[in-house]
Amino acid sequence: MHTIDTIYIDGRFVTPHGTELFDLHDPATGAVTGRVRLADEEDVRAAIAAAKRALPAFSRTGKAERIAMLHRLADAVAARRDDLLDAVIGEYGAPASRAAFMVDHPVNAFRETAALLADYPFLRRMGTAEVSMEPLGVAGLITPWNSNAGFICGKLATAIAAGCTTVIKPSEMSARQTQIVTEALHAAGLAPGLFNIVTGRGDRVGATISSHPDVAKISFTGFTATGKAILRSAADTLKRVTLELGGKSPTIILDDADLSQAIPLAINAAFMNSGQACIAGTRLLAPRSRLAEIEARARSAVEAVRAGDPRDPATIVGPMVSRTQWERVQRYIRIGVEEGAVLLAGGEGRPDGQPEFSGGWFVRPTLFTAVRNDMTIAREEIFGPVLSILPYEDEEEAIAIANDTVYGLQAYVLSGDTARARRVADRIVAGRVLINSLTHDPKAPFGGFKQSGIGREYGSFGLDAFLEPKALLGEGV
Repeated sequence: MHTIDTIYIDGRFVTPHGTELFDLHDPATGAVTGRVRLADEEDVRAAIAAAKRALPAFSRTGKAERIAMLHRLADAVAARRDDLLDAVIGEYGAPASRAAFMVDHPVNAFRETAALLADYPFLRRMGTAEVSMEPLGVAGLITPWNSNAGFICGKLATAIAAGCTTVIKPSEMSARQTQIVTEALHAAGLAPGLFNIVTGRGDRVGATISSHPDVAKISFTGFTATGKAILRSAADTLKRVTLELGGKSPTIILDDADLSQAIPLAINAAFMNSGQACIAGTRLLAPRSRLAEIEARARSAVEAVRAGDPRDPATIVGPMVSRTQWERVQRYIRIGVEEGAVLLAGGEGRPDGQPEFSGGWFVRPTLFTAVRNDMTIAREEIFGPVLSILPYEDEEEAIAIANDTVYGLQAYVLSGDTARARRVADRIVAGRVLINSLTHDPKAPFGGFKQSGIGREYGSFGLDAFLEPKALLGEGV
């Protein structure tokens, strides 16, 4: 049993003022594996005060000092790789095939941000003015459970590069991962108050961060409904807000695509991170002229997806993170059937043949066809391994269906003609469009159109979001 009874404020591990205890689970079995004591509003206020005290000195540090900090943080997190890998699998249920990326990404985030910082122009000449990019102040970083260490370290790296001090609220469901990351960050030996980590519930800890007048910036990743609540709360003090929210990403297979390549890519796009990914390509748009072939290939591919023991290297889909999430996915599968979608593979219940995991929160990888874009499973984010095939007549209709959503985070275009795929990609309303690929570039901006968010993370756009331009004009400039 893992007992976590401290939070991190002003460079020290301290006992929370909050007294609520929250059970931690192994999602592969449903068993309770630990308990975390949650922070409350008083803890948040103490963390914000510590960050505010640290801000004047830290905001005046130079590039070289911040770059050195980022590399120390990267080294410290890398030193805990084995511990973090075990926690990512055991606490979140990430398949071993995915977990390696999830523990290397936080380290890379620090190093990539250090490289970005080296060339970032904090001073710029614009007309007769000298413009300096100034740190916004104390930043509240609110992170989700589906890539806990990556979001903590990625957001923290950008804040440090900008010269902002931080208060971080991770998901309470990721407390073991958070503890390992916090211990690693502490070992890097940064000044007290530069970062503070308070694990607690969103309606107490997150709400206090979002409304507190001494917090100048919010960076949040999570569900759209929560992002809207944060935006409303932040409005009273005009906080700068970056929101990376939900998605219902389309994967458009054009009629000239090589299906031997396109179908595996489409399945991977849909089921990445066990389907618990905001960028998952959960709407597969198929040309009606090739629909039967696509259905047959997709059905075979989904039936071959192994869902089970996350420690088995052959597993592609691990358990859902919680019983609540498992029930959410089951409900959407049921709604799909009730609304008339045709079930090609999977369905309600747990995968067969794994009695040792009968109590785990496993979902059968599921494929629907004959899905219309007005159906619930095509409109709402399911956040599980559920893929819907939507037929289209021609390229114009494919683009119209792809864009007919309240979301606009990511999209995928698959074609045998790269130039044609590029023309289609140019017309998709999404923050990122991937052509014949599942690539990620940390220098490229990441974020969404419409209700997929506000602002961008990664690269220079992400760093800009933690800074405010100040213009100097007149004599001596």
